[in-house]
Amino acid sequence: MILRFLKNRIFADNLSPWQGIVAAGMMIAIFIADTVTDLEIAAAVFYVAVVLFCVRFLQKTGVIYVALLCVALTVISYYLSLRGSHQSGIINAVISIAAIGMSTMLALQTRDAQRAVQEAREHMVHMARVMVLGELTASIAHEINQPLAALTTSGHACMRWLAAKPPNIDKAQKAVARIVRDATRASEIIGRVRSLVRREPTPHQWISINDMIQGIIPLLHGDIKRDHITLRLILAENLPRVYAGIIEIEQVLLNLIGNAIESLRQNPQEQRILTITTQLQPDGGGVLTSVADTGSGLETEQMKQMFEPFFSTKPGGMGIGLAISRTIIEAHRGVITAYAQKPRGLVVEFTLSTSGNEPS
Repeated sequence: MILRFLKNRIFADNLSPWQGIVAAGMMIAIFIADTVTDLEIAAAVFYVAVVLFCVRFLQKTGVIYVALLCVALTVISYYLSLRGSHQSGIINAVISIAAIGMSTMLALQTRDAQRAVQEAREHMVHMARVMVLGELTASIAHEINQPLAALTTSGHACMRWLAAKPPNIDKAQKAVARIVRDATRASEIIGRVRSLVRREPTPHQWISINDMIQGIIPLLHGDIKRDHITLRLILAENLPRVYAGIIEIEQVLLNLIGNAIESLRQNPQEQRILTITTQLQPDGGGVLTSVADTGSGLETEQMKQMFEPFFSTKPGGMGIGLAISRTIIEAHRGVITAYAQKPRGLVVEFTLSTSGNEPS
């Protein structure tokens, strides 16, 4: 029973044999030295080293029992020592016991603090994983919502054309073609998110920004027409191509144009103007694409945070679209910025390099 008590309370389960031998050897050596030397020599102070050694692998209860054992050995050595002044021996014993007690307390507090820091780090890592999972989920929901909405719209249109008397087969076929295109785009978005999780390289190719914009406008034509928005396309001619991922840049354009459309809905119909501009930067550093609206705009402080994750001024907005856009553009070694448009509105623009180096 005594051996079981010692094992469970003092030496604990995580004590390896060599650690126990070292701790016992240190205590025996200090006990012998403290006993055979004069009482004026406070050899028992070296029991502090035993406590500091044991605190690394024993539980709190075990460390306390080791400290008490060291105190008991100090007292026994005092009575067994045959040489020296007993008055000095008492003083040295008290000093040694005080040193053992204080060292034990400080060592345990330090270890508890270290464990608290470790637990805090583990908690932060867990929270970071949760945040990453949340951002990834929000990203998927945000990005795939547009092609799914387009699928629904095209599906309803196809049903209307087929139900007509007589059925309009030509328009129904065009609606089905749009369904296939949007379904493919949704699949490509999921594939891109999967590649990001696996850290696989996203395929890039030489693309024309103007062609991409003109290909995106039909996807948003329904919203533009329904909300009575005046669309102005100012696309520079003979622009050089940029080396980028089609799905990624398309998603940036959809985010920016979609945000502009939502902002314009608050305006009177005659003030709903959406302007998309492309031009070559004067220094030849790349292609500049701008999306400008005449909406209510943002306050200065809001503009400073608009590209931060989960920041949104829209009721029910997730605040993830612009953060995703910034990540995409910066991954393409580009820059995305925003500024107020006069007399009202907001301009968001981004640049893409025309050099042949593949973005990282």
